[in-house]
Amino acid sequence: MMVLHRAAGRIEHRRFTDFPAFLLPGDLAVLNDTKVIPARAFSDDGRIEFLFLESNGTNLWLCMVKPGRKLPLGATISVGGIPGIVTEILNTGERRIQFEAPVDLDRVTQLPIPPYLGRPADASDTERYQTIFARQPGAIAAPTAGLHFTPEILARVPHTFITLHVGAGTFRPVQTEDITAHTMHRERFEITPPAADAIRAATRLVAIGTTTVRVLETCAAHGEIAPQAGSTNIFIHPPYQFRAVHALLTNFHLPKSTLLMLVSAFAGREFILEAYAAAIRDRYRFFSYGDCMLILP
Repeated sequence: MMVLHRAAGRIEHRRFTDFPAFLLPGDLAVLNDTKVIPARAFSDDGRIEFLFLESNGTNLWLCMVKPGRKLPLGATISVGGIPGIVTEILNTGERRIQFEAPVDLDRVTQLPIPPYLGRPADASDTERYQTIFARQPGAIAAPTAGLHFTPEILARVPHTFITLHVGAGTFRPVQTEDITAHTMHRERFEITPPAADAIRAATRLVAIGTTTVRVLETCAAHGEIAPQAGSTNIFIHPPYQFRAVHALLTNFHLPKSTLLMLVSAFAGREFILEAYAAAIRDRYRFFSYGDCMLILP
């Protein structure tokens, strides 16, 4: 675990087992308890990959598809023996596909591990790509900062849970020259009454992962953090002014990702560049199954 002390501009190298020692009295760790669902499938002919994102309950599914050029408007496809037709193409590239009958996702899908791993999910991913506290099904990617926790470490940390179902936006890099023109996908979240009470009572909030940051900052933008369920498409990038989060535990992220821009807004771009250079030099592991960074005031 790399530890960044923002005020001092200092970097130190520790192990994640040291994480509880950095918390002060009154601190509260806020974790995302979403659970990754099997959502990745292939067409029956093997030519097209799908991520099943959401359904309206009448066999109409919103899907990410690859390669998209093979599924124009009106194209027909079969998944798990069920025919479907593309009824709409969104400006973000997703397809709405009307299937003739329910697709048996339990039979035809697998866990959607990150595409940069370059392999299909295997049996080990079923356990490794879920946090130990995952309990609310709905994500297509894990909140990876939470993967570092064991039951023993979590028991040593004052904590509460919020839920944000990680969606398609986690795979989409910023491709516009003007980053403010980038549009985030909406992702569903919930803060329960007990969680809101704990958050309001805390002296400092330690966000476990960028998904937690996005929920807390979305709610804080509208005043005091209260129990609620909704959706957010907040895009945090420099020079964003944080209202709720005081410290952040996060992994090392892909270049040009919205996650890296959030971290740069929180710690400062130059400090993050320095930290990433040190991580490369010292052979830190990057991305979902990699090492972590704790950013402190």
